[in-house]
Amino acid sequence: MAEDSGRQMEDVDCSGYTFEDLFEYDNAVFMFEILDDWATSDLYANSWVNESRAATVRENLDGLFDGFPGGNNSWISTDERDAVRSIGAKCIADMYTRIGIREGLPHRGGVDWNDVEFVEEGIGLEEVNLIPEGHPEERSCSGRYAFASADCQEVPVTATNNLEISMFTKEEETHNTRFNKLPNSGQSDFTVAMNVTNVTSATMMFTFPFIDGMRMANWTILDDGVENLGAGSIEEIFLPDGSVRVSVDIQYDKADYPMIRNIFFDMTTSPPDTNDFPVWTGNEPADDTIVPMIKDGSEVVAISGETMLDWASDNDAWGLDCQFTETGWSSRMNSDGDLLVTSGSSQSSDATCHLVDPYGATSNASHTWRFGQPASFSATAGMFTDSVEIDSTPSLLVQNLAVAISATQGSTTGVATNVNLGSTTSSDSVSLSGISPGAFMIHVMATSPGMLDWEAEFDLGLEKRNSLPVVSINYDSIEGTYATWSSDQYSFTLTGTAVDPDGGSVTLSADMCDETSTGFTTNGDDWSVTLSIANCVAQGLTEYYVVITAKDSVDAISSTDVTVPDPYSTDNSGTENTGDTSEEESGLPSLGMFASIVAMLGAALLARRD
Repeated sequence: MAEDSGRQMEDVDCSGYTFEDLFEYDNAVFMFEILDDWATSDLYANSWVNESRAATVRENLDGLFDGFPGGNNSWISTDERDAVRSIGAKCIADMYTRIGIREGLPHRGGVDWNDVEFVEEGIGLEEVNLIPEGHPEERSCSGRYAFASADCQEVPVTATNNLEISMFTKEEETHNTRFNKLPNSGQSDFTVAMNVTNVTSATMMFTFPFIDGMRMANWTILDDGVENLGAGSIEEIFLPDGSVRVSVDIQYDKADYPMIRNIFFDMTTSPPDTNDFPVWTGNEPADDTIVPMIKDGSEVVAISGETMLDWASDNDAWGLDCQFTETGWSSRMNSDGDLLVTSGSSQSSDATCHLVDPYGATSNASHTWRFGQPASFSATAGMFTDSVEIDSTPSLLVQNLAVAISATQGSTTGVATNVNLGSTTSSDSVSLSGISPGAFMIHVMATSPGMLDWEAEFDLGLEKRNSLPVVSINYDSIEGTYATWSSDQYSFTLTGTAVDPDGGSVTLSADMCDETSTGFTTNGDDWSVTLSIANCVAQGLTEYYVVITAKDSVDAISSTDVTVPDPYSTDNSGTENTGDTSEEESGLPSLGMFASIVAMLGAALLARRD
């Protein structure tokens, strides 16, 4: 019986809810970043929901559609899931973020907080396994409810299959939350508060724009206004660029509800009472070490944070403060701990680097290193098939350079060509084996005594030309035929091989008598397909022209054909012939339609058997 309703999707109201009211979870990660304008922010949430809580989430979402066809009926459907995806941002925009900010002296409890609010246009949502495929009680809901889609499927809300829900800022947007701009933009003291009631288990990360000397001065957790520091932990984390994050780990036992749990942490720019100086560990490079980098006038990563991980130590954090001798050179640290360098017009530059901590404490000891590009790489831009010629030109920053050059494309790196580069240009062939058709870059790894290892990629305007797929049909020389007929004489099987010389996948189709079949069985490069002659017989044919088409990943097509005579027809004088064609084009052959009605087909088959 179809259900109907006058409610519209716009009627869904989530005001008064929190994320936890709708999406009860076992564990979650929240990442809240205040952006540089101190008025907008990015809130990311990812929650993992297991077993009984997964059933609760399904029940909550089904209840959200009370009054809609199929809504709040103890079954959750793919249509409801799609509706959640469609209206989820609108729903969340009505919810509380639970986060508040207030400038001035440390605050606790009942004050007028500057509440963080959701921005509907910036909210992105994803869910995984809300409607588990293959559930034993899965059923079709097409036709069961008014307006149900043709492929509607539903499962009971009691399904305990694990699921995952994520919220993030949409790719084309800059933020998904906002608040009233802090008048002092973080330059003075402020408090961050969050109501974590019913947050069963979560890790929260608060990130702030760089403010010189910003740090966390104090924190607390209050249960109904009473301090309870055992309910979680709050820790500040200094990043190499001098900015600060606050990490919160919190738990809440549902048995304690309706007890209200709030967390507070106070941020300040006042210097700490004591501060240690950063120190070198002895793992850093010696003076006069060459630091290799791409020198194109832009800001590039000269030394990765991973490389520098054990070079120094500090109680809070540390970074490099480098002063260059040549005009136009400069550097800075980013939040990932990388040293970013902008090059000037000179080929290289020495730099004296000290250690510095978030409060400006600088190491007494320093190191002087030379920054520059050890070699340049060039090629003739264009299309290539099997290999490309790369010219490597040394800059004489080092005397000898051991270089491994390879083609790279996304996460794929081809076979490397090893070059020992001295004082002159070397021209070497680089294999394109394993690289797919399309644009690719040149990946370089280089080593030299007295130089940090160098790894870089260069865009030289290179593309790999596509090679057409190769398809063939096997011929049985003993039987003298391409086809193997079935015992009922109404179908035959062809076998063969199909290969993409570029190493990609191949899609196969077979056309015969105005019908297209894609029901191929494949094993590596080998294929087989069984074709029914029913439509051919209905057309009065006794020879069957078959075209096998292979299409590669960039829609280049090759085909081969064969004419198969019917050995069981009254006219069996035909011989089998094959032909091959190849072309660069897109699209599969169009799907054929049955040329005759079933009665005609049946009559033809009966006449054949007689």
